[in-house]
Amino acid sequence: MVKSMTGYGRAVETVNGREFTVEIRSVNNRYLDCTVKLPRSFSFAEEAVKAAVKAAVSRGKVDVYISVRSETEADVQVTLNKPVLEGYLAAMRQMVEEYGVKDDISVSSLSRMNDIFVVDKPKADEDQLKADLLSVVDKALMAYDAMRVTEGLALENDLRSRANTILELVAQVEEQNPKTVSDYRKRLEEKMREVLESKSIDESRILTEAAIFADKVAVDEETVRLRSHLEQMDAMLSGSGGIGRKLDFLLQEMNREANTIGSKCTDVRLARVVVDIKAELEKIREQTQNIE
Repeated sequence: MVKSMTGYGRAVETVNGREFTVEIRSVNNRYLDCTVKLPRSFSFAEEAVKAAVKAAVSRGKVDVYISVRSETEADVQVTLNKPVLEGYLAAMRQMVEEYGVKDDISVSSLSRMNDIFVVDKPKADEDQLKADLLSVVDKALMAYDAMRVTEGLALENDLRSRANTILELVAQVEEQNPKTVSDYRKRLEEKMREVLESKSIDESRILTEAAIFADKVAVDEETVRLRSHLEQMDAMLSGSGGIGRKLDFLLQEMNREANTIGSKCTDVRLARVVVDIKAELEKIREQTQNIE
């Protein structure tokens, strides 16, 4: 199954009193590059999120954005630090008694002293929090993967269409190439008759020259290999797993065969067909840059 490297997926779910929002988006990249942005309090789960992404994606620049909102008030507890508070009060009363200052001790004045409050956050079960988060990450990955499959199907259809076009062009090369040798032989005979005029023509010499020319312009091996490469591409498109890199290599081989055919073509019509083959291969190469 062909999958695109471009995709987007989002999942929002409340698990155990916390609302998790996970967004995943990706663009083309030669290798897998995963970046995770999540709240600092959940930094312990970063590697687990990356592992989940790597299990589902083999290539692409993937960005994962995570936000967490707590729906309970039990996450933070504020209590009085009584020993410190009693120390402040004793010191203030001593100031009143010994220095005669105005006794205006109030809650508002004491609340300015931050160290009389103790803010406690209950120790969270990191394993449970990680499991809760990953359950939402998995759902975001499913939505993300569904979009990649949809785009991948469009890419696959386009590649198959272009491969069929190339096969038709290769068939034209195979049909026209022998005619090139026949035309060369006719031109050679006409040239020799023109030079020798009434003298007899050495038929064996013409056959030898034609055979040498036929060997130079023969593209049978190249067209066979090109057809074989196209069959391999078809098998890859029908298979599973990441095929982007394999297609990159296969296209290099197909371009090499097309270039060899082009270098052997002496006929203008065949040269135009080869140009069309190269154009289709270039379009396939551009599309494979989007395939995982």
